[in-house]
Amino acid sequence: MSSLSSDSIETFKRALRGQVLQPDDAGYDAARQLWNAMIDRRPALIVRCQGCADVRQAVAFARESGLALAVRGGAHNIAGSAMCDDGLVIDLSAMKSVRVEPATRRAFVEPGATLADFDHEAQAFGLATPLGINSTTGVAGLTLGGGFGWLSRRFGMTVDNLVAADVVTADGNLLRASATEHPDLFWAIRGGGGNFGVVTMFEFALHAVGPEVYGGLVVLPIAAAKEALQRYREVAVAMPRDLTVWSVLRFAPPLPFLPEDVHGKPVIVFAICYSGPPENAAAAVEPVRQFGTACGEHLGPMPYTAWQQAFDPLLTPGARNYWKSHNLAQLPDGLIDTLTAAIDTLPSPQCEIFFGQIGGATTSVPPDATAYPNRDALFVMNVHGRWTEPDDDARCIGWARDFFEASAPYALGSVYVNFLTDDERARVSDAYGPNMERLIAVKTRYDPHNLFNRNQNIAPAANT
Repeated sequence: MSSLSSDSIETFKRALRGQVLQPDDAGYDAARQLWNAMIDRRPALIVRCQGCADVRQAVAFARESGLALAVRGGAHNIAGSAMCDDGLVIDLSAMKSVRVEPATRRAFVEPGATLADFDHEAQAFGLATPLGINSTTGVAGLTLGGGFGWLSRRFGMTVDNLVAADVVTADGNLLRASATEHPDLFWAIRGGGGNFGVVTMFEFALHAVGPEVYGGLVVLPIAAAKEALQRYREVAVAMPRDLTVWSVLRFAPPLPFLPEDVHGKPVIVFAICYSGPPENAAAAVEPVRQFGTACGEHLGPMPYTAWQQAFDPLLTPGARNYWKSHNLAQLPDGLIDTLTAAIDTLPSPQCEIFFGQIGGATTSVPPDATAYPNRDALFVMNVHGRWTEPDDDARCIGWARDFFEASAPYALGSVYVNFLTDDERARVSDAYGPNMERLIAVKTRYDPHNLFNRNQNIAPAANT
């Protein structure tokens, strides 16, 4: 930053509609805060872009000034890639419009939009596309890493529903990427993260969903977990695609439908979303109710938007988070035993281990059709370490790493890139597997000098 003159910064500011924040400015500290409180970085400039023109100016300024560059969408990424030290942050949070065309079933979404923003507009027309499970998540980062949630078994990964995108590349050009326009770039942004440019508009395909779905929670004591998970894996094989069931092991939160003596005790929770015909809902979820004798359950019809926000209270910003993740094709007994042993040593009331069920339509796409390759993953396992006090860092991180290592023999060896923490750069090749070589080629074409490197980085080929 010392090489930048105040004149050059003032000239840059005048070229923008948006605001530029520097360390001494009011609002700077709030603007650099991320969802994961473990990330504490201080950029030299935060550029709060108001449109594509601002993004192009910011990319050019960072490139020409030799500044490190980070891109902030929803700021939810566990690794904290939305922020950098001493560089320039392109903050897209003000660019959050969502325009829905119900006749063509298309949504045009700016990169600052959250899942809640998207769902609000799309559900006004009874439409949706597969997104995540926390409404405060940013659409941009979720999509660029692949994206999955309650509708993925029915309609595929988020990237399987991406029709086109406007991308500002490292040279400052604005390109439209689609199956027919810059198809190599379109292939790469569907799972390759923020390695190839800044997306300023996403175009998604929409599907008829809601406005109500049938779902909720079935909670069993931890002593029933092994038998319940054995039944779960049997039922999952034949489960209809409009039914998605995640399993979560943690201490029971004080949910009103649970007896007070269960609060704070280890439990296994089956979270259920059925988006098919309402008249079939009760029969579809009945097998889950037979996994064991429940401590409590809360099931019924509800707005899709409400279900998308159901887990927000457990995922509020400001806590310290550390994750470890595996992709799984099965849930063998050895893994279940290892899992229940780890729950015996939960290091904080907020820590949990979950199995996010995908499969279904996500497996119908060839591994090389998009940059996201992991089409054999039927479950995405996340060891979610979450706590409040810095003094607990070592204990909670150690717990997550220990279970990650113990569960590795049962995993596929691949990983969902959006669940990689900042210390897992060596696992990027595990995220992309057979697609890595092609991703490097696309990176070399569109970002040969690796301007976009504050991410789970795909480095360009060395200049020869």
